[in-house]
Amino acid sequence: MFQGESYSKTKKIKIMSVNKVILVGNVGRDPEMKYFDNDVAKANFSLATSERGYVTSGGTQVPERTEWHNIVCWRGLAQIAEKFVKKGTLVYVEGKIRSRTYDDQNGVKRYITEIVADNLELLGRRGGGDEVTGNRENENGQNHTSSQGSTSHDGQDEISDVDDLPF
Repeated sequence: MFQGESYSKTKKIKIMSVNKVILVGNVGRDPEMKYFDNDVAKANFSLATSERGYVTSGGTQVPERTEWHNIVCWRGLAQIAEKFVKKGTLVYVEGKIRSRTYDDQNGVKRYITEIVADNLELLGRRGGGDEVTGNRENENGQNHTSSQGSTSHDGQDEISDVDDLPF
């Protein structure tokens, strides 16, 4: 039997579950960094995803809806976020939903839901103010470089440290 298929009443039931989140949105604030004793880095930032507003066939106006997500990156992914992720950056995040509780300064129990990132990809900046370069491998194992350039206000190409992306 494969996972997800149940056994008879006398045997245990095996059920598969999945905790996977994929988000594409704009970063709401620069990452907040923490470093721990063993040089483990943690980055926290907010991410906004929006659904467009629309008008129903009955004429009802449905407004745009924005959801805010708390993103947590660990170790090397956190260091990448620290270096390259800024407020307004368009990012792709893959990860897992985690819920936890903590006590605030007044001793009140608080609940928080976070997305613990497994993968983070920079897609660009809101307003196109920076150059974004990405490398990907084709089927032959050769690197293909794609670049989206921008020009500064005086018409000259801007040079950005985003060219040093480690991925």
